[in-house]
Amino acid sequence: MVNNFALIAPEFLITGLAFLILSIDFFIRSDRQHLLAYIACSGLIGILILSLLALWNVEDNLYNGLLVIDDYSLFFKSFFLIFGVFIILSSIEYVKRHLEHPGEYYGIIVFTILAMMLMAMSGELLTAYIALELLSFGLYVLVNFDRYNPKSNEAGTKYILLGALSSALLLYGISQIFGLLGTTRFNEIHYILSTTNELSPGVLVGLIFIISGLGFKVAAVPFHMWAPDTYEGAPTPITAYLAVGSKAAAFALILRFFTEALMPAVNDWQPIIIIIATLTMILGNLMALVQKNIKRLLAYSSIGHVGYLLLGLASMASINSEGVVSLDKSHLASNAIMLHLVAYGITNLAAFLSITTIYNSIGKEEIQDFAGMSKRAPLLSMVFAASLFSLAGLPIFAGFTSKFYLFTAASAQGLLWLAGVAIFASLVSMYYYLTVIRQLYIEASPDETPIYVSKLNVALLGTLLFGIVCLGIYPSPLINILQHASDAILTLNSASQLTLSTDYAALR
Repeated sequence: MVNNFALIAPEFLITGLAFLILSIDFFIRSDRQHLLAYIACSGLIGILILSLLALWNVEDNLYNGLLVIDDYSLFFKSFFLIFGVFIILSSIEYVKRHLEHPGEYYGIIVFTILAMMLMAMSGELLTAYIALELLSFGLYVLVNFDRYNPKSNEAGTKYILLGALSSALLLYGISQIFGLLGTTRFNEIHYILSTTNELSPGVLVGLIFIISGLGFKVAAVPFHMWAPDTYEGAPTPITAYLAVGSKAAAFALILRFFTEALMPAVNDWQPIIIIIATLTMILGNLMALVQKNIKRLLAYSSIGHVGYLLLGLASMASINSEGVVSLDKSHLASNAIMLHLVAYGITNLAAFLSITTIYNSIGKEEIQDFAGMSKRAPLLSMVFAASLFSLAGLPIFAGFTSKFYLFTAASAQGLLWLAGVAIFASLVSMYYYLTVIRQLYIEASPDETPIYVSKLNVALLGTLLFGIVCLGIYPSPLINILQHASDAILTLNSASQLTLSTDYAALR
């Protein structure tokens, strides 16, 4: 089979762009290094346009399925490229004021975008692992980038140590799967599991280790302990990057892996995901209630949202009392997961850009430090409040629409009680979001000096606010795109039902 390397031209160009930024940094004056951000953004936009023109409706693969090119990977490539543009633009002022070596900063961000794109394309476990490690190494450096800040050093150290542990768990799980099934390719794993009457204990152990390793990467309970300290200590734009980018990349991999490889074993992994989702939704939102630092609060909020996404993953199939697995509504669940990733991403970008802009002016990030911001920065306060309402899931905002789809998917698959837990967790989250909004609009500030907001940040905030409201009111165009992406990963399960054998069903 001849591999068509033109299919991964965007990845080659991303790599070249990262090296170009690092090279230009050697020759550009220090007072003009902010231009590197605009070079990076121009390159990412150009690669986005090229990807859409060259790969739209293309279905192919490289190296017999190691890398998969389809509408699913194209959707996530586009998401990561757009997200990267927003992260880089929202970092410009912060980098000028607080960080050194902007060339390395922007170059590493571009390398991590490459890793995210490869994760979305991976059709084999070791390829996915390598891409995940490329992403993790970049994030380790970015979290620790403010090297003279003790909090940043602490956050980076904790992140590296626990990240290494999660990588070891993941790699051990992969070795178990390969040792017992003889393959790490998703389509071959799917075939073997679909022709096996029962899942061996060894394969189940490998699967549990893989879920644990991926659980660390997305900060699902009980693998969440690194997130609050890391979010608090990292530079604020990187906190946004962790909250959105790393989770979206991990779920791009998780969704492909569970649908293309593990769907025949849904009886075994669905209960595990349900338990983790329940714990994550409840603990994440309850722990957020007592936080005093805005970044720690959003860290626990982020953990809660991982629970909602895992709820969607658990809703990929329904199982009746006779052991019959129905995949009729799998599209609904996969669409809901991707929609929530987009809605959550736009909303968190708006929230963290607001926090970053305020921090650039006052140098503080405790919740009480946001008192009276509505008078000092009306636009910032409005966008920040809208993003918190969206995270809470209130109507007309993107978070309401995406949560509605997730909870509907769970209900349609017979997981009504799990949807009830998610609704309860959302109600709990309203309290701590309103606590922040109270500071913005009700509490008085000892200092009423207006906060400067650059024209660039005004444009970014306005665009994000428009996206939050537009997606909340009229999500139909995006849903149509998501439907094509779902079709690409669910074709392997095109039969509407997988009937388990009597012996396999009896094991439950």
